[in-house]
Amino acid sequence: MDWPGHKQRHSTLRLYHNNGNGTFTDVTSRAGLDIEMYGMGVAVGDYNNDGFPDILVTCVGQNRLFHNTGKGTFIDVTNVSGLGKRLGFSTSALWFDYDRDGLLDLFVCNYVKWSPERDVFCSLDGKHKSYCTPEAYRGETCWLFHNRGNGTFEDVTASSGIFDSSSKSLGVAMLDDGQDGWPDLLVANDTQPNKLYRNLRNGTFRDAAVEAGLAFSSEGKARAGMGVDIADFTNSGRSGVAITNFDNEMTGLYEFGGKTYEDVAAQAGVGLASKNSLGFGCIFLDANLDGWLDLAVANGHIDDTVRNIRGNVGYAQPPLLFLNNSKGNFRDIATEVGGGFERPKVGRGLAYADFDRDGDLDLLLTTNNGPAYLYRNDQLTGNRSIRFRLVGTKSNRDGIGATVRIVSSGSSQSRMVKSGSSYLSQSELPVTFGLEKRDRVERAVITWPSGRTEEFQNLAAGRCYECTEGKGISPLDGY
Repeated sequence: MDWPGHKQRHSTLRLYHNNGNGTFTDVTSRAGLDIEMYGMGVAVGDYNNDGFPDILVTCVGQNRLFHNTGKGTFIDVTNVSGLGKRLGFSTSALWFDYDRDGLLDLFVCNYVKWSPERDVFCSLDGKHKSYCTPEAYRGETCWLFHNRGNGTFEDVTASSGIFDSSSKSLGVAMLDDGQDGWPDLLVANDTQPNKLYRNLRNGTFRDAAVEAGLAFSSEGKARAGMGVDIADFTNSGRSGVAITNFDNEMTGLYEFGGKTYEDVAAQAGVGLASKNSLGFGCIFLDANLDGWLDLAVANGHIDDTVRNIRGNVGYAQPPLLFLNNSKGNFRDIATEVGGGFERPKVGRGLAYADFDRDGDLDLLLTTNNGPAYLYRNDQLTGNRSIRFRLVGTKSNRDGIGATVRIVSSGSSQSRMVKSGSSYLSQSELPVTFGLEKRDRVERAVITWPSGRTEEFQNLAAGRCYECTEGKGISPLDGY
């Protein structure tokens, strides 16, 4: 991609309208988003609780916040919101309500202090220019912005305890590590220790990654953390973690062992399969709707000459789709799912959504200097699902940070409504549970960020339910 100031190429984000028939229409210009920028990542959330999702685009340079007018258009409110006049190399971001006041706050990852003027020449083979390792540049702190509730944000990076200029952050995911209802953050850093920011419930955070076992590899090394996702893939009621890393470092897969997290990637079948891959986006999803979360990973190297240096590692790399067998093991089935999914790509972002509203989760994979790939999930097993879309009233309207737990035929599953995760990506906010062939859910329990708990019983499979905080539950038209 050309640098925007060079003017050889008009670089904007793209907004595609779902036509409801399997096709999309590019509405970027009509929506007012045809704005030149060097975009990196995206986070979507209704920061003013008006019922319309707003868009934060992270950039090299100035990040952009676009307010949704509700009329099919967006307005750039970066400066009036207080997010302007901050230049950086921003990467992933997420919306979350860290003080549980019903308003979404904003966390932004930053990578290194880089600009075209500070660029350093690096090469793998001594001839061709390549990306430098992060050690060539100084780190940069992440940013935390508190939502004032009047359309503006306050920079609380320093006062919250988030400030850390040694970080080189690429991915961020939210979790409830303390299981106290207050959202915590896990940040994946490149060649620096990962950060686990525990929410102290007073507007401040403390990094507990070292004591939690998430800062380093099992060998005590800071790996090249890229993407990160968090979910209850063991159906134990406790979330685990996936972190993608550089080739020869393996994707990390962490289970909570009672006091600390333990990297079980090697014994779970994820380690060896990912050893020669450079992972970026990663997401947990129930791809086959059997009630167990699987793991998808987008792969691709950063240097197109790497094959000349390491013959077993290519620039374009196949994505991975690890099927969870419910017994602590995963098997890569990328070559079995069809649709060209297994073909090598220079993968970067990865997100899921049920774009065709048939009850299963489809995948969108983006590539470096190449096309995006949309993979439609077609269930051949006859497995069913149930989906929930949350609307907060006292909590933030998106219900971000809420947990949904279902019980069906004696088995239990849980999902958190979350922004962020993966790498530079945003998946849909509704949560999806696979039910195999079961036709109903005995109980669904929602724990809202406000602290309110609601329980609903005897819900039919094959439906998407809208749950409005304090006002009940109702099936949505269509799926």
